[in-house]
Amino acid sequence: MAPDILNLEPDNTNIRSEPDNTKAGPMDSDQPNQALLPDRHPQYDLFICDVSDAVLKDVMQQMEHPIYSLSKKPDTSIRRYLNGEDWIEVIPSVKGLATIYDKDILIYCISQIVAKMKRGEEVSPRVRLNSRELLIFTNRSTGGREYQTLIDALDRLEGTRIRTNIRTGAEEQSDSFGLINATSTKRTHGLNGRLLSCEIQLSDWVFSAIRSNEVLTLHRDYFRLRKPIERRLYELARKHCGQQKQWRVSLDKLLLKTGSTSQPKRFKQAIREIVATDHLPDYRMALVDENDMVVFINRGSMPVQVVQTITIPALDPEVYEMAREATPGWDVHYIEAEWRAWATEAPRNPEMAFLGFCRKWFEKRGRP
Repeated sequence: MAPDILNLEPDNTNIRSEPDNTKAGPMDSDQPNQALLPDRHPQYDLFICDVSDAVLKDVMQQMEHPIYSLSKKPDTSIRRYLNGEDWIEVIPSVKGLATIYDKDILIYCISQIVAKMKRGEEVSPRVRLNSRELLIFTNRSTGGREYQTLIDALDRLEGTRIRTNIRTGAEEQSDSFGLINATSTKRTHGLNGRLLSCEIQLSDWVFSAIRSNEVLTLHRDYFRLRKPIERRLYELARKHCGQQKQWRVSLDKLLLKTGSTSQPKRFKQAIREIVATDHLPDYRMALVDENDMVVFINRGSMPVQVVQTITIPALDPEVYEMAREATPGWDVHYIEAEWRAWATEAPRNPEMAFLGFCRKWFEKRGRP
């Protein structure tokens, strides 16, 4: 039986003609921000119906790890990132590592799937999308060259593989998976024919994260950011600062998190330039020279979350082994941090409450 296909092509019987008035830039000014790309499709909902209703969504795991290349040149180097005993390895194909611009395709798919889930519609990891509408959604031109760019991006996304370790007690397992599992494209006749539509089979990793609602909303101006490093910085701010008032991180650690290959001195200069132009959506940036700290400050477009301080005593060390049995493959200290941040009051029995949280965590997410 053929797999179900989620059709992302719009129903043109319900096209709206009202302009979108929600796309204000991050600056409080009537003048266009020259640091941002122009809004190429200000009337895009003349052409798109359900796409214009979708809120940009991205998978949180992809926002945390520097999986995508920030270079516009083909990057065929293998990347390996360590976090204690955990590691993640990103392996490109001969065509190079998927770039942060290639990721636009996944953001489009994720956004549409989330929108359909909210409407109670059936979803599938296999999606069909209209290439022209994808280009409009991601603020790109619709010239012939852009369609070939999409095909190249699909090749890099399909070819990029990720390996990571899963530790259970004294054993370690290594798993490998891709960003997308397969693609199928349709174009007009001839090798140079225009791309008409394509089908994408999302990886189980990405689709499971969507189904578990492990996604975050992005600002529309994300697609107007000119430089790869700007997009990566916005992702990190959205992931770590979120709805808090601010997030502080050392310059050295930020360099590692971005995945940038720039030298520290050049990276610091790039941060200075972004601080000066002050054009990131949702967040302002500041650089504290005395200790080389970078501060991301919520502009207020992301409602500030009031965080209540809940004091939960240290857990009995023996509970961690029970937690590992309940959540095989997961870092129990990471889950503990999530549990403490989630708690709204101190439980009477912290150990039992933590174990209950662990069981629900694994039931919802399975192995990482």
